[in-house]
Amino acid sequence: MALPVWFEIAAFVVLTLILIADLLIIFKRPHIPSVKESTLWVSFYVVLALCFAGVLFLVGGRDKSLEFVAGWLTEYSLSVDNLFVFVLIMGRFAVPRKYQQEALMVGIILALIFRGIFILLGAQLIENFSWIFYIFGAFLVYTAWTQAFSSHEDEEATENKLIAWLRRRIRISDEYHGAKVRVTIDGRRMFTPMLMVFIALGTTDLIFAIDSIPAIFGITHDPFIVFTANIFALMGLRQLYFLLGDLIDRLEYLKYGIAFILAFIGVKLFFHALHVNELFFINGGEPVEWAPEISTGLSLAVIVAAMLVAVVASLVKARMRGEELHVGPHENAEELPRDDDSAR
Repeated sequence: MALPVWFEIAAFVVLTLILIADLLIIFKRPHIPSVKESTLWVSFYVVLALCFAGVLFLVGGRDKSLEFVAGWLTEYSLSVDNLFVFVLIMGRFAVPRKYQQEALMVGIILALIFRGIFILLGAQLIENFSWIFYIFGAFLVYTAWTQAFSSHEDEEATENKLIAWLRRRIRISDEYHGAKVRVTIDGRRMFTPMLMVFIALGTTDLIFAIDSIPAIFGITHDPFIVFTANIFALMGLRQLYFLLGDLIDRLEYLKYGIAFILAFIGVKLFFHALHVNELFFINGGEPVEWAPEISTGLSLAVIVAAMLVAVVASLVKARMRGEELHVGPHENAEELPRDDDSAR
């Protein structure tokens, strides 16, 4: 069932207005969001996504709604994984905490642009070449392998050569000047370190866009649902960054949950490719009837289960480590200021 054009246009207009409002709030009042503020914003965006799924159910039916929820959860889990690299980038460039919101919002906008481009390209490829599902499936299985057996430091280091090249060729100031990219110091125009941060975030977004778009096309082929799922997954990401704080380092099993999801969707894509097969050297160019078709409902259940197991296992291990530390030197930890308190 195709979604009405008026609904798609109205949805994009409303989502664009929300993103613009969020952007204006950041640049008008740069600050370090408290835990309460971050929680409220993250909750708002999650509820908004679920309400959108409900509207999709009324307008487009059950299948469209399930496809959106499954795609949103997949992209959300990948976006959370993206936060690990963001933490490393912010730390390596020593970005002041009160300017991290601006940097994160620029990173999110770049992510939307890159993903929009890849969504359009992916939709065209799927429309004209059914065999692309074989490539998408193999790529996701490979991505799952690298996700499980590589570190986030490896991902964050991918832009190092570009940044090193830029540092040798352009004049960069030693200090940040708010969110400005270029300033005048002693009559000389020069860039600020924020330019390097934006480039690092953009490079990371490009890499994650290449990984995430084939994953969601394994759940739905509707470009509208693919793009809206990505928008909702990126909404509230900067607030989630401040909400999770140091906890994000403790989610050490998260990458295995995400790797399992990517591998599962990769296998699903491969089965779908067999179902619509047109390659002459596979079954004589005819569809393979025995290949199972994995439903969206089953995909959603697998995605939720994988993320729950990964998060719960990570928190249990972090709690066990915390109890061990509590016995030793950490017993006076309450004397140390918390991030929220020190930020205020």
